[in-house]
Amino acid sequence: MPAPSPTGAPSPTGAPPIVPVVTRRRAPQRLWSAPFTSRAWRDLGTELLILLTAPFGFAYAVLCACLTAALAPTVAGLYLPGWLVLGARGWGGTFRGYARLLGTEIAHPLPRRRGHGFWRGLANTIGDGAGWRAVLFLVIALPLAIVSAVLVLVFLVVAAGLLTYWFWYRFLPAQQAADGTWHRGSLWWDGTPMDTTSSFIACGVAGIVLWFLWPQLARGFAAAWTGLAAVLLGPTRSSLRVAALESSRGRTVADADTKLRWIERDLHDGTQARLVALAMQLGEATELLESDPAQGRDLVAEAHAATKDTLVELRELARGIRPPALEAGLAVAVETLASRSPLPVTVDIAPDLRPDPPIESIAYFAIAELITNAVKHARASGVYVLAEQREQTLWLRVRDDGIGGAEPAPPRADGHGTGLAGLRDRVASVDGGLRIESPAGEPTVVTITLPMRVAGR
Repeated sequence: MPAPSPTGAPSPTGAPPIVPVVTRRRAPQRLWSAPFTSRAWRDLGTELLILLTAPFGFAYAVLCACLTAALAPTVAGLYLPGWLVLGARGWGGTFRGYARLLGTEIAHPLPRRRGHGFWRGLANTIGDGAGWRAVLFLVIALPLAIVSAVLVLVFLVVAAGLLTYWFWYRFLPAQQAADGTWHRGSLWWDGTPMDTTSSFIACGVAGIVLWFLWPQLARGFAAAWTGLAAVLLGPTRSSLRVAALESSRGRTVADADTKLRWIERDLHDGTQARLVALAMQLGEATELLESDPAQGRDLVAEAHAATKDTLVELRELARGIRPPALEAGLAVAVETLASRSPLPVTVDIAPDLRPDPPIESIAYFAIAELITNAVKHARASGVYVLAEQREQTLWLRVRDDGIGGAEPAPPRADGHGTGLAGLRDRVASVDGGLRIESPAGEPTVVTITLPMRVAGR
């Protein structure tokens, strides 16, 4: 089951969830009631407002392009048009505000990366992708604003004129019809006067049609505006993906550092202390073997038991880094894990399923975390684990029959409670996806997608 995509829809690649680029808040617009709703008039007002703003934006875009072309040979002078390119981000914010009036919320583009040094700083200024996309939007906005505002106004004004023609036609100057007679009002294309009852009815019917069509035309142009703004003024999906991966990998690195510190603490405070005590016991036993052999043998027996406990502790620490059972494959490792669980765990994994070792470790620890959650929190009576390869993707599903309500939460102040959140970050660090379905009172199903191979290997 794929994970959410950047737009909130399921993604077949199992990408990590990302903040939506576009959020639409428009309600359905019915044909017969549209002219009498505030939504249609707001669309028209916004398009007129865009028409007033677009010429200034177009002039800004032309200035930006001309200065860039003129100052390019000077290199250092490119900072001036570079600042204008960055200023286009502000214009983008203005038009994103218009999109909000049209019923669509568009996310802000990612902040500009500030480079260190002259050349990198210049490149990140004049080469700001979000700024140049805003400049392109300003160029396209002017003709689109003219077409949209003029066409919608024409439909609206003509509709109003046709609906009221029966009243105001008498104030028009007299015109000579094709038969030589004089009449008030307009003439049809063949010279027939339009001051008859049939003409009034025909104008009224045409006016009614146009009256119900202009909101649909305004809605269509609103969709065109918001679509163009989403493409050119919002963040690109690739930039969001990079930002999400950088964030998740940063959290994964911090989590790994924390775990290394825990291992170091456990070794220092636990295993090392045991080994020191063991060395002291053996030294004391060596001295007592000559004077009191019986007590010396007792100390040797105690040291032998302590040695076994220390080996168990070291084995547990090593298993937390990379379980030895993984050397025989993911299926064997998960079967071993399931045999130690207090809950019955059904494992469905092909023995020949062998992703790259880093992916294998992530999959193992993900399954271990989910089984642990089922034991500790879900009040489940059993767990089902499925792992299979689908093309180049490792697809995992862990299901328990517990009480549900599982969701990632920020860690507590003591550093605990990071299970699902840490799992999500670890999966996202390799461009994987995590989806949790856990309605309250119902079984929990967690679906994880991981690449079979690590990029760059």
